[in-house]
Amino acid sequence: MILTVTLNPALDLTYRLAAVRKHAGNRVPSVRQQAGGKGVNVARVLAALDEAATVTGLAGGHNGRALRADLAAAGLRDELVEVAGETRRTVAVADDQDTTVFLEPGPQVTTAEWRRFLEQYQRLLRDASAVVLSGSLPPGLPADAYRTLIELARSHGVPAVLDAEGQALLRALPAGPAVVKPNAHELAAATGTEDPVRGVERLRAAGAAAVVASLGPDGLLAATPEGAWRARPPEPLPGNPTGAGDSAVAVLALGLSTGAPWPERLRQAVALSAATVLAPQAGHYDSDAYHRLLDRVLVEQPDQRRSAQLEGEP
Repeated sequence: MILTVTLNPALDLTYRLAAVRKHAGNRVPSVRQQAGGKGVNVARVLAALDEAATVTGLAGGHNGRALRADLAAAGLRDELVEVAGETRRTVAVADDQDTTVFLEPGPQVTTAEWRRFLEQYQRLLRDASAVVLSGSLPPGLPADAYRTLIELARSHGVPAVLDAEGQALLRALPAGPAVVKPNAHELAAATGTEDPVRGVERLRAAGAAAVVASLGPDGLLAATPEGAWRARPPEPLPGNPTGAGDSAVAVLALGLSTGAPWPERLRQAVALSAATVLAPQAGHYDSDAYHRLLDRVLVEQPDQRRSAQLEGEP
């Protein structure tokens, strides 16, 4: 079982229309609502890949009840911890050209609620082969919350995939996550460099065992203890990029669980991310596109000098 942690889940609303008229009224012909948050999206993808997944985190209020009802309808195992505050909402406005997302901050979490979650988390770790820690931290949690969760996972022998940004990411690195997956913007913000190769070097030096940076249409850049690779999709695919990174995280967690070779993990992650762009909502992907793209993803190692840099050699 892969455990996914979403400390700040959301009730996701997606408005889809042909074109958004700025500074004007827009009638929305299609509205979708589902349980969201990065870890929830990862769990959906894992379930679609026939991998057992459990969702945990913090949820409360009317939105929290709606979120949990959707998890039940999707057949996802719900081990969320109840909080007094109202679960946030996110609104994605998607047209034929682009997607704009509005993110609420989330509920204020008390010390007692955080303590209850830690008890639940440690119980769930007993049956986990890997854990995914992803998304923002709600107000009230300590900035080093992910560091605590990684240390607890390590004490149970469970490898952790971390998908976070800013201080939540930086403060977690000394705990030694097995994989860190920033996007290009998060990588640059965390490391102070626009060069993704130098960026992944710096995150590894700070404590991450492996770093897989998602570079949008340019695919993935990976620096691991076994080597460095770039993986690129065979063609650009227009669509909704929301959730593409979560699909990559699902594959990376599955790779930790199964021990698949890194090139195969990256090939699957790129193909699944690209297929997710074609789906209308995060947590879903176009199965036909995934299988069509899988054998066409290009996975290669950088030149020898850059590869040595990525592997942390002098």
